[in-house]
Formats: sequence, structure tokens, C-alpha cells
Amino acid sequence: MRTSIAVATFFCLWFITLFTVLPFFAKTQGEAGDVVPGTPESAPHRINPLRVFLVNTVVTCVVFAIIYAVAAKVDLLQISTGLIHVGN
Repeated sequence: MRTSIAVATFFCLWFITLFTVLPFFAKTQGEAGDVVPGTPESAPHRINPLRVFLVNTVVTCVVFAIIYAVAAKVDLLQISTGLIHVGN
């Protein structure tokens, strides 16, 4: 996997994972018992962005490592079995 593709894949995965991880750290105002007048109970109470970003980065690294390992294994299989022909 080329470096540019690896970086692009990592950042795409990071943002996709962000929307997956974010709900696990969101506590609603209704759950906290501190509803600000004029807002719905389902509005977020407090979110620690640093903690969310750190957990998100760790999860993304694990997922990216799996994808990278699969991509490397497929690349090795194609080269060793002769599925990729270079030249004539």
C-alpha cells in the first residue's frame, strides 16, 4: 500500500469511526438531570472532546492495522501466485 493511500485511508477511517465512537461518550441533559431551559432533554450535556479523539484514534489504529494486514496479505498472494503480470 502506497503511503498516500495509507494516509488517505487512515483519515477516512478516522472520521467514520468518530461518528461511531461519539455516541458512547455523549450524556444527554435528561440523563444528567440538568436541562437548560429552551433546549430538548436529548441535547448533549458535556462532552470531553480530547477523550473522544483519543479513543477514536486508538480504535482507528486497530481497524487500520487490520485493513493494512489484509491488504498486505492480498498483495503478497497476488505477487506469489502470478496474478499480477508486469510487462509482456
